[in-house]
Amino acid sequence: MLTILDKYILKRYLVTFLGMLLLFVPIGIMANLAEKIGKIIDNEAPLSEVIVFYGNFTLVIGNLLLPIFLFLSIIFFTSKLASNTEIVAILSSGVSYWRFLRPYMIGAALVAILIFFMGMFIVPNASIGFNEFEYKYFKKGKQNRQTTNIFTQLNEYDFIYVSSFDPDRQIGYNFTYEHFGEGEQLKWKIAAQNIRWVEKDSLYRLTSYTKRKVKDGYELLETKRKLDTVFSFQINDLTPVSYVADTKNLFELNEFIEDQKRKGASNINTYVLVKYKRWALPIAAFVLTIIAVAVSSVKRRGGMGVNLAFGIGVAFIYIFFDKVFGTMAEQSGFSPLLAVILPNVIFGVLGIYLLQKAKR
Repeated sequence: MLTILDKYILKRYLVTFLGMLLLFVPIGIMANLAEKIGKIIDNEAPLSEVIVFYGNFTLVIGNLLLPIFLFLSIIFFTSKLASNTEIVAILSSGVSYWRFLRPYMIGAALVAILIFFMGMFIVPNASIGFNEFEYKYFKKGKQNRQTTNIFTQLNEYDFIYVSSFDPDRQIGYNFTYEHFGEGEQLKWKIAAQNIRWVEKDSLYRLTSYTKRKVKDGYELLETKRKLDTVFSFQINDLTPVSYVADTKNLFELNEFIEDQKRKGASNINTYVLVKYKRWALPIAAFVLTIIAVAVSSVKRRGGMGVNLAFGIGVAFIYIFFDKVFGTMAEQSGFSPLLAVILPNVIFGVLGIYLLQKAKR
């Protein structure tokens, strides 16, 4: 049951956090708009699309920065409590430092739940429109996926390859499809000059089609100038967009990762890293809350300014560690799980150390 002290601190916690969001999110939107306004005008982006984009921008960027906003808001209002000697009065009345932390942990739990549901179910949908707008108007001409020498393993026995892929026309060139039997013995192979997805008919059109069947030591050859057929894979399975993992909710992402593992995707670490980061963000809310309380609950000569400066420094270092380990996981054999865990472990240890100092 919440006491008067719990309600008092929790109210300040949540109100300050909400105020921080209402202050910094519009600033972030205006800063991004000021940077991109030239491209928006040059590319004649419709106003309705721009408005939708910045709605998605708020969700995508805001969710990533929620723990940082939480961190700064705690430092802000707890420093005010310390400067008004309210914390000294609370602790002098017989309340232990650990009991004083309880409403902060309750607040962190509420924010962590918000971050979890946003990251797992709301933000993925916003990421679709956010990234599509980015590549349509801000990154014109840049490839959002691999388009050359694409090799994909569909399952244990089926492999496909295209030398190049045009995602706008949904056509792949120099297509081959190989099916192997037990003992890695080739059963048949399809080759075509190109493969095109015909959306209105929901089928594939192969040009200069050739199929070689191996049976009892003999090869059977079948050729056609054009063949309309169906396959078990989707045309975009040839090469998913680089941000595909960001656009899938919790359940879809788990299925997608398992599918990519089965296919032997070379960039599987990128997808796994996205999954683990979604789980790590709610944990970061607790870690940063502990550090923020430890830093700001002690009254200092410099007051709130010193605490905020220290807090901003810690926030930037945290983001730096997160980016470094994330890049290592994407571009090397470093474990994605370790890349996500290490920043929280390092700063969790720092938080406990600072709490012990503040308690004394």
